[in-house]
Amino acid sequence: MSSFKQTKDGTAVKNFILKNAAGMEVEISSYGGIITRLLVPDRHGKLADVVLGFSSLAEYEDDKAFHGALIGRYGNRIAKGQFSLNEKHYTLPLNSTTHAIDCHLHGGPDGFHQKVWQVNPVGKDDYDGLKLSLQSPDGEAGYPGNLSVTVHYWLCPDNALKIEYHATTDQATPVSLTNHSYFNLGGEGSGDVLMHQLQLKASHFTPVAPGMIPTGEQAETENTPFDFKNPKPIGSCIDKPHPQLQSAGGYDHNFVLETQPGKPSAIAQVIEPNSGRSMHVYTDAPGVQFYSGNFLDGSTTGKSGNPYNQHSGFCLETQHFPDAPNQPTFPTTVLEPGTNYQTTTIYKFGTI
Repeated sequence: MSSFKQTKDGTAVKNFILKNAAGMEVEISSYGGIITRLLVPDRHGKLADVVLGFSSLAEYEDDKAFHGALIGRYGNRIAKGQFSLNEKHYTLPLNSTTHAIDCHLHGGPDGFHQKVWQVNPVGKDDYDGLKLSLQSPDGEAGYPGNLSVTVHYWLCPDNALKIEYHATTDQATPVSLTNHSYFNLGGEGSGDVLMHQLQLKASHFTPVAPGMIPTGEQAETENTPFDFKNPKPIGSCIDKPHPQLQSAGGYDHNFVLETQPGKPSAIAQVIEPNSGRSMHVYTDAPGVQFYSGNFLDGSTTGKSGNPYNQHSGFCLETQHFPDAPNQPTFPTTVLEPGTNYQTTTIYKFGTI
């Protein structure tokens, strides 16, 4: 266990390190539940840190790109920071502007990524984990209900990082939890991810209007730059004159998954050809946001001392659909009292 010591307001923060017998190592902070370091071997057994991030807690506190953090109460965008539920209107803080349109993004400026979580080391079978807990009071960031959140991180013997999300509430409230790690399987700070080979098992995605808010449509990926059913480099179509790519500056879209609750299944695979590192993603969530790091602009410097330029990392954020509280055709994200929110995501690393 290492320590980031304390936040700017004096709250104590600790970092916890999990290791397995294969040499994989993950460091997780009580601040934001952030994955600050993830060491994974290449085809020759050489370890490299494959998540983007920073060397100091202060940099994470100032970070606007959510590097490695747990996201809540609602992952992704809510249009105009507003929604109605049970005939009551709710207003949320705005923290993102795209094409001069404001929205509430990833729980707002003081979302779960800015909270200090309670962390307890736990054991399960022959691998170790961490239990992170957080209480979000009624009215926090404008959301109704007292929300109790638990997230388990498990480091498995087969080099899989398993994340289990759980939440309960005493009032109906929208919930969508995720992790916002930026991956670069060549190693953090090693350059862009455009040659990473991505396979994403999705025949539909949710197109967005200006402001990156979904239109409500579920469009086919077939014969578009959004078709990753067969592996191809992330950068192979990223500069195509497709209006959805031009609007986002690349990929920043929710892909529709054919998953079943409680039954995580394989939804994506990424391979970095030079190192041979691979990452398989399993989830039971209904969607995944594939983000190609379009808004990284070189203004921040990572752990390696190299700037994070555009496309320095990619995200595969398992989630419910963006703006679902305002989209009646999307699967509901409303958590009711007496029911459990529960999803599981697994990032399994290997080599080719």
